[in-house]
Amino acid sequence: MTILFLVVFVDMLGFTIVIPFLTYFIQDLASNQGISDIGSRDFWVGFVIAIYALAQFIFTPILGTLSDRFGRRPILMFGLISNSIFFIVFGLSNSLEMAIIARFLSGAGNGNIAVARAYIGDISEPEQVARRMGMIGAAFGLGFMIGPFLGGVLSDPADGIGGVFNTSFWEKYQYLLPCIFSSILSIISLIMAYFWLKESIKLDSTTGKIKDSSTNSIAKITSDIIGVLSIPVISSLVLVNFLFYMAFSMMHGTFILYTAMPIESGGLGWSEMENGWVFAFIGLLGAIVQGVLIGPLSDRFGMSKLMMLGILLAGLGISSLPYVTAKMPILILGPAAGLAIGNALFSPTQSSVLTAESIARGQELGMIMGAQEGTAALARIFGPLFAAFLWSETVEGTGMWTFHTCFRVAGLIFCFALLIQFNIKSSEKNNLEI
Repeated sequence: MTILFLVVFVDMLGFTIVIPFLTYFIQDLASNQGISDIGSRDFWVGFVIAIYALAQFIFTPILGTLSDRFGRRPILMFGLISNSIFFIVFGLSNSLEMAIIARFLSGAGNGNIAVARAYIGDISEPEQVARRMGMIGAAFGLGFMIGPFLGGVLSDPADGIGGVFNTSFWEKYQYLLPCIFSSILSIISLIMAYFWLKESIKLDSTTGKIKDSSTNSIAKITSDIIGVLSIPVISSLVLVNFLFYMAFSMMHGTFILYTAMPIESGGLGWSEMENGWVFAFIGLLGAIVQGVLIGPLSDRFGMSKLMMLGILLAGLGISSLPYVTAKMPILILGPAAGLAIGNALFSPTQSSVLTAESIARGQELGMIMGAQEGTAALARIFGPLFAAFLWSETVEGTGMWTFHTCFRVAGLIFCFALLIQFNIKSSEKNNLEI
């Protein structure tokens, strides 16, 4: 389990280490290619974020199927190799096209989180699954705390660190160092996996499982999504999940687009370092809520109420974000806390409520969860793209149509999700313990 924890942690670190600098990097690449219009330049930030999510959506079921056939261990190792290579490629990118390809291929390799979950299922007794899945959640939380911090600290080492990094090479490749760091971690994890990670399934028994692995295929995910649309309550809960993560993922690109804006344009004029600290703060709060507080809170208030509170806090957080000014930048901790706590409350409670409703209504849990994961993946693709479009159309606007628009629209999507959740007539009280 230690090796598996490290594999998942490295995957999450690879996803989050780019958060503080990706916006600046893509803006620089776009500007170097003659894209001078601010809206057109910033659109590519959302596109690069979405292309990573798209790759995960496509390749997660493919890697799951391959792991059924060839074993979990080689697929997990493939993901680490992918990380090692394509993070270096991304850091060396000198064009938008090269950066897009690198992020797509990195996302394809990072689709092996589902394989890690399957590995736990293979090696665990029923009573061990929940605790060991919790370790995967802890790896996620730890990666989200450490990744953005490292991404901010290691960006632009020529100016930020100096010394041996104060050279023309590091001035040219300002964002290569955090990519190298992530790649080195992947290589270390790969070596440990090679020597100490044992295969969890018998390869001679997988022949009969190939058909069953189609449950992880994109076609089956699509079928699951269609299948839940006619189920009362279940369809509403899945829709709420889609809307939540669509609105939440709108923040991924626009948060730093806003904080990086020049002060005279209404932004905060922040560098990668400041953004890294804020996202580390978001990760820390999320880890505290999910790791310590969610159990007692659910016992006290119940799942459904916490789920609605999570939607409300996230909506307030993203809506209030652009009203933070450069005169009082510390106030950004308020919107950041709303987003962090809101997501930390919503994610586990929504899954628990959905599970309880599925069982109470005699529904096939595998189909429901397949639809849940599929819609969440689609939300992480559409959200950044939609945000990028809104931002590009309004960033230089006036009156009502300014860069505030994107955050207001995300807040309205959260409101819509809250309205649907408020009107759901649950068949259970959902006062479950986590």
